[in-house]
Amino acid sequence: MMSGYFLYHSIGMFEGKEAAMRAELDQFSQVWSAQDDGQWGYALGHKQAFMDAWASLIGADSKDIALSENVTGGLYSILGSLPSHVLKGRTLLVAADCFPSLHFLLQKLAQRLGFTLRTVPLSAGLSYVTDDDFINAWDDSVGVALVTWVSSTSSHRVDVDRMAQCASEHGSLMALDLTQAAGLVPFTVHEGVAFTLSASLKWACGVSGASLLHVRADLIEQCEPEFRGWFSQENPFNWNLDQFSYADGARRFDHGTPAILGSIASLPGMRFVLETGVEKLLEQNRALTAVLLDHAAKANWPVLTPLAENERGGSIMLRASSPQRAQAIVDQLRTQELYCDQRDGVLRLSPGNVCTEQDVLRLCDTLQAGW
Repeated sequence: MMSGYFLYHSIGMFEGKEAAMRAELDQFSQVWSAQDDGQWGYALGHKQAFMDAWASLIGADSKDIALSENVTGGLYSILGSLPSHVLKGRTLLVAADCFPSLHFLLQKLAQRLGFTLRTVPLSAGLSYVTDDDFINAWDDSVGVALVTWVSSTSSHRVDVDRMAQCASEHGSLMALDLTQAAGLVPFTVHEGVAFTLSASLKWACGVSGASLLHVRADLIEQCEPEFRGWFSQENPFNWNLDQFSYADGARRFDHGTPAILGSIASLPGMRFVLETGVEKLLEQNRALTAVLLDHAAKANWPVLTPLAENERGGSIMLRASSPQRAQAIVDQLRTQELYCDQRDGVLRLSPGNVCTEQDVLRLCDTLQAGW
C-alpha cells in the first residue's frame, strides 16, 4: 500500500491504527457509560497497563514510572519536587535546540526557584548543539542539566553515556527528554540519568495527553512534588486534611483525578511497537533514510542532520533557501499526497513503518522537481 506519510516526528502511525484505536475507545465508551460501578477499576487498570508498556519499552520498573499530560508538565512536576539546595543559587543547563516549550517553562521557573538558566547556543555553522559544546558549558555550578536525546529540528542525537558521565563528574542531576526517538531507537534507563521524560504520540505511535515520567528509584524519596493532590497519597481515599503523606513510589507525582483517555488511546501504538520490536523498526527507518540521504547528496540538498547513524534519530532535515520556499515545498508535496512539515526554513522528513522504498523515491522525485 502506497503511503506518503513522513511525519513521525509529529504523530506516529502504523497499519491498522484507526481500527485498533477505535476498538479500544469503543470499549472505554461502553464501560464508562455503563450504569454500574466498574468504571474506575477498568480505567486505572488500563492506566497501569500503559505504564507497564512504557516500562517494557525502556527497561524500567513500572513502580518508578508516573504519567503526565505532556513533557512540559512532567518537567514542572520534577523541578517543583526537588529539595531547594539542588537548584537554588545554582545553574540549570539546557541546549538551545531543546523543545521550546521546555525553555519557556524554565525561563519562568528560574525566578521562583532561584536558579540561573544557562542556554548553550547552537554550535558554529550547525543547526544543533554538539555534545562537546554542551559539555564545555557544564561545570560544578550546574544543579540540573536538561538533555534532549534527539533534536526536533536537526535530528541530532546526543551520547547519553557521555552526558551521564559528565553529570556524575560535576555532581549534577540529569534529566533526559526521549520524545523524538522513543519507540524507534533502543533505549534502556540509565543509572546516570535522574529523570527521563517522553511524549507518546511520535515514534511510540500514541496520542497526545499521555507522557512518561521515570524517576530513578533512589531519588524518589527525596522528591516532594508541590503539584500534588489526592492521587499523590499512598491512600487516595484519605480525606483527613491534616494527614497527607506521599505515596512511596513514583505515584507521588500523580496529583488530581487521573486523565485516563490518553493512556487508553495510546495503548494500541505501544503494543504495536513492543510486538514489532524497536530494533526492527529502526532497521527499516535506516534503510529508508539511506535512500533519502543518497538522493540529497546527489542533488546537493543542504542536509542539517548528522550523517553518522549513531549521531541521529529517525528524521532527516533539509534546509530550503528561505522559510517561504520551505512552505511552498510542503504545499507542493501535499498536492501529491506526500506529507511533511517545516520549521522556519527547515524541511522535516521522517519515514516510518508505513513507508516503503518506493514511497521515499516518489518523495525524492517530487522534491527534485520542485526544489
